[in-house]
Amino acid sequence: MDYKSILQIALRLISSPARAWEEIRLQTDPRRVFTAFVYPMIGLCGLSVFIGTLVDYGWGGPQSFQLAMTRCCAVAVALFGGYFLAAWLINAFCTRFLHRPSDLPGIWQFSGYALVVLFLLRIILGILPDFQIIALLLQFYTLYIVWEGSRALLDIVEADRLRFTLVSTLLLILCPWLIEWVFNELTVLLN
Repeated sequence: MDYKSILQIALRLISSPARAWEEIRLQTDPRRVFTAFVYPMIGLCGLSVFIGTLVDYGWGGPQSFQLAMTRCCAVAVALFGGYFLAAWLINAFCTRFLHRPSDLPGIWQFSGYALVVLFLLRIILGILPDFQIIALLLQFYTLYIVWEGSRALLDIVEADRLRFTLVSTLLLILCPWLIEWVFNELTVLLN
C-alpha cells in the first residue's frame, strides 16, 4: 500500500474536490477504490483509535488492551459495514427514485472517496477525542464533496443533483454511526 498516494488523494479531495473527482473518473477499474483507498483508510482509523485508547487508559494491564481492541474493532466494523450499507442504499435510491440503471461498482467508487472527510476525522478523533464537537461540524463538508462528485463521477442530472446530494450525504454519515452504535450496544449487552 502506498500511503503517500492515499494521503495525496485525501488532500486533493479536501482541497479541490472538482479536480480530484475528474482524476478519479479517469480510473479504469472502479473496484480499485477498495485496495487503493477504503481499506487502508479503515486500517488507519482503527490504528489511531487503538493508539489513542492506549494513550488515554495507559499501557499496563489487560483491561486497557481489551478496551483498545474493542474500540478499534467497533470503528473498523462501523466504517466497513457503513461504507457498504451506504453504497447499497445510494444505489437503491438512484435506481428507484432517480430512474438510473444499477451501477454498484460506480457507487462503491463514489462512496469510498466521498467518505474521505469521515475517514480523516476518525483518524484525528482517535488520537485527539476532545475535538468531537468540531468534528461533528466538519463532517458536513462531505456535502460539498458529494455535490462535486455527483456531477463529475456519476453524471447526475442537474434537476436531481440536490436531492441525490442530500440523501447520499445523510447515508454516508449515518450508516457508519448507526453500525458503530449497534456494535457498542451489543458489546455492552454481551459483556
